[in-house]
Amino acid sequence: MELLAPLIKSFLLVFIAEFGDKSQLVCMTLAARYRSAVVLIGAVLAFAALNLLGVTVGVLVAQWVPDWIVLVIVMLLFLLFGIQALRSADEDENDGDSKVGKHLLVSVFLLIFLAEFGDKTQLAVAGLASVESAVGVWLGSTLALIGTTLLGVLAGRTLLQRLSVAWVQRGSGVIFILFALLAGYELMDVLSV
Repeated sequence: MELLAPLIKSFLLVFIAEFGDKSQLVCMTLAARYRSAVVLIGAVLAFAALNLLGVTVGVLVAQWVPDWIVLVIVMLLFLLFGIQALRSADEDENDGDSKVGKHLLVSVFLLIFLAEFGDKTQLAVAGLASVESAVGVWLGSTLALIGTTLLGVLAGRTLLQRLSVAWVQRGSGVIFILFALLAGYELMDVLSV
């Protein structure tokens, strides 16, 4: 019972907070373009690592790494994925997969990890772990993120049944570039403080 209450609390908190969030949209667009199993594994590993950091180190880690450095890396990764998606919109789906397949797991891990590092959910996990069982909070929050990621991946794969690969790639490219612009906007806000 000592694990059950924090597990349920953190699951509900994180699932509701992340449902429809940028990480779920990123997983959806990546799964529409690349192998969904690899996207799911990369995202789950990133979320598990993030939650572990949130539970064990929490706010201290975010204080050691300046926000602007994290935002620059996130912005560049989103921009890279967006440009890559737009450039390969006319290529065959299998060709695009083979070019990034070797690095897709690492790319997804880094993209999700850096985009969500210091995010409100990670800070909420850190705060909840300070008053509840750390193991229960980690399990609940990780299960919640696995659930939202799985929903995003399934939605992304469903898009391929309704739209051509080229249109899905163009759409994901535009979404990634919009996220890059949003990260750039947040960067300007952080630098102006």
